[in-house]
Amino acid sequence: MEIIVTGRHLDITPAIKQYATDKVSKLPRYFDRIQLIEVIVHNTDRHLELEIIVHVDKSDPFVCKTTGEDLYACIDESVDKLERRLSDHKAKLRNRKHNVQ
Repeated sequence: MEIIVTGRHLDITPAIKQYATDKVSKLPRYFDRIQLIEVIVHNTDRHLELEIIVHVDKSDPFVCKTTGEDLYACIDESVDKLERRLSDHKAKLRNRKHNVQ
């Protein structure tokens, strides 16, 4: 699994990169077919926009966008959303055989 952290109109400090990498590296606990995770931070005039794209094998990518003033809070919120989405997706795949009508 590869993790890419980039910034648009913003320099990514090593502390931010390390924090984002640590948080995002926990996502394979919820779904094991993750191939690539992209963390993109975009600085606008008023606030920060964080976008996390999780590329998964045999499925469309999962995209989560969050805006806010504090980058660390945005990372936490996005990772929480992705944990829920990935675990729901895994449950759907596991129960698919039993839901045939």
